[in-house]
Amino acid sequence: MAAIDPQHPVEHDEVDRIVQAWQRVAPQLPVEPLHVLSRISRFARHLDRARKEAFSRHHLEVWEFDVMSALRRAGAPYELSPGILVQQTLSTSGTMTNRIDRLERRGLVERHRDPSDRRGVKVRLTATGCEVVDSALHDLLEREHDLLAHLPQAERTHLADSLRLLLAPLEPDADHRRSDKRHPD
Repeated sequence: MAAIDPQHPVEHDEVDRIVQAWQRVAPQLPVEPLHVLSRISRFARHLDRARKEAFSRHHLEVWEFDVMSALRRAGAPYELSPGILVQQTLSTSGTMTNRIDRLERRGLVERHRDPSDRRGVKVRLTATGCEVVDSALHDLLEREHDLLAHLPQAERTHLADSLRLLLAPLEPDADHRRSDKRHPD
């Protein structure tokens, strides 16, 4: 990855060229969103590539890491209900059942009855699963640090805050997080 000198910012990038081309061939179109969203999309592709590389070293698919990391973040005993896993990984219940089955066959998770609900099931990360997800997270964080290395900390903080504002209304529980100050009645 090429180093960027913060004292000499990039003046034009591929997105600028794309936007200029659209403005030239279709000047009536409001292409302003492309300035932000095309950059997010392009960066997401680089991030996806970095995630796949990090996880492949541990023989994991991205979705496997997502499920296992949700369990790991839950804290000991590293277990959640399938419904909570669906919410945290933005998947469907049918997809989650298939994913749990596959992870269970690999010995990375196990199912057991929920002691507080006789009809319920909990999914628990195994010791092997915990080792694998921790190691994969370490590799992922190295790659993510590399992706952000040329961005000064103040800019990272500003970007994180701006992206949080952009993403908040799109998240499933957005109605519960709205501030009364920003949305007066």
